[in-house]
Amino acid sequence: MTQHATRLELDDLGLAAGLPRPTGAHDRVEDVPYRAVEFRDDELPAALERCAAWLREAESWLGEPLDILAIHLDYDNTQGSPYFNLKALCNEEDLAGAPLARQDGDTRQTG
Repeated sequence: MTQHATRLELDDLGLAAGLPRPTGAHDRVEDVPYRAVEFRDDELPAALERCAAWLREAESWLGEPLDILAIHLDYDNTQGSPYFNLKALCNEEDLAGAPLARQDGDTRQTG
């Protein structure tokens, strides 16, 4: 078996150089900083419940709604792996606590 290395040519946004770009004046490929928060389980309701509980806790800590772009659901039928893979795509600034730093008169303490 021969191994072939594929060289990818990427632009500054990390997109393939040959990828067709949207042509409309207001169309674009966004460079939005979102990160996936993953919940894996053999039972979908259990994964959804943990995701909802985490979301409530995170929003309570943040003091405002968490910016979520999408919820992605996939499955993994590999032997021994949790079957459902639920991902919440969250704004990484929210996950870093940036809204807390922007609040005027913030008296919260970390640690």
